[in-house]
Amino acid sequence: MGNSNDFLDILRDALTRFNKKELAELLDLDPKTIGRWERQETHPSALEMPAIRNILAAEKRKAASPAADFTFIDLFAGIGGNRKAFEMAGGQCVFTSEWNPFAVKTYKANFSHDHHFEGDITKVDEHSIPDHDVLLAGFPCQAFSIAGVSKKNSLGRDHGFKDKTQGTLFFDVARILAAKRPKAFLLENVKNLIGHDKGNTFRIIRETLEKELGYHIEYRVVDGQHFVPQHRERILIAGFRRDAGFRWSDVHLPEHGPRLKSILHPQDGSEEAEEPYTTGPKGKVAERYTLTDNLWTYLQAYAAKHKAAGNGFGFGLVDGRSVTRTLSARYHKDGSEILVSQGSRKNPRRLTPRECARLMGFPKDFIIPVSDTQAYRQFGNSVVMPVMAAAAAAMKPAIVTLIEEQKNAAQLTLA
Repeated sequence: MGNSNDFLDILRDALTRFNKKELAELLDLDPKTIGRWERQETHPSALEMPAIRNILAAEKRKAASPAADFTFIDLFAGIGGNRKAFEMAGGQCVFTSEWNPFAVKTYKANFSHDHHFEGDITKVDEHSIPDHDVLLAGFPCQAFSIAGVSKKNSLGRDHGFKDKTQGTLFFDVARILAAKRPKAFLLENVKNLIGHDKGNTFRIIRETLEKELGYHIEYRVVDGQHFVPQHRERILIAGFRRDAGFRWSDVHLPEHGPRLKSILHPQDGSEEAEEPYTTGPKGKVAERYTLTDNLWTYLQAYAAKHKAAGNGFGFGLVDGRSVTRTLSARYHKDGSEILVSQGSRKNPRRLTPRECARLMGFPKDFIIPVSDTQAYRQFGNSVVMPVMAAAAAAMKPAIVTLIEEQKNAAQLTLA
């Protein structure tokens, strides 16, 4: 962790920028803990120290950074993959919403906190959200019920998105779009959204965005394996207040993506050990990630049973030359969809959380302040960050065009 003087210098620096309550909130701790650190009664853990450094670094970057090219809000934010991507394109986040406390802990460990952070977006008044240029949302997709719509219309009850999407989290996206009218948005969801409920779900989403709210939309299914060694297809829906020229064909998708070796721990001493994931002078993957004999036997028997029945269920055994299956939020249970071969004499292993971060395209300094179980859930639920960064870069010219049009219109009005 370094010596106590180093830590005290960092803590004092942090406390010149935040009071104890603010710093405790950023670290998801009790303010009394900060006081004990200050009195040197206790010291921060190996996870908390990097979080403090990152908070300070983020504040310093913010102070040194030029004015943003556009603003955005981050809904259903998870651990911040969308935010990171749009910050790289020159955007500034002005509002965040994420309800899961473990995801919030990871998010706050990796990003500055100069704006309001809400938990449950369903309880937020849309009119209280700051004005913004772009809305980002990786909204969860629940079933859209369309039963009884005609009857409600005949009775004069709510119609449009208020009727058809109420009770789903897409409704919260729609009501914010209706109230704040951002110039653009980007929505992300599973590929199966297109075919869900025989296409009715996606039809309602399109009707809501295009007919009810008046946005021009462009959508495409993009596979993450263009950027990372993982087959992960997601639908991306980009919307603009008018057709400003954006097309998904403008998004650069590398023809040949990387292979798994690029994200695996090298285990040869070229990478510094990162406890608890890797240990020793060569940075070997900790034994805790190797499957037990019982689990490995069970997975092999399970796969054999389903193969005999003509099903495709089973584990996914990979090596450095592979592109993996989709990392899921259930990876913490048995790791079966992505098992890294360790040769014929040793059971395969799970990816470490650090390798999962890399598999989703997060930067090498991304802080993981939670348990392995929570980390696996978070990365399994995340976006592939480089996919979103490519989308942000391609959307930016259209976003800037719409911002300039609004500025020019305002100047003409004043004149």
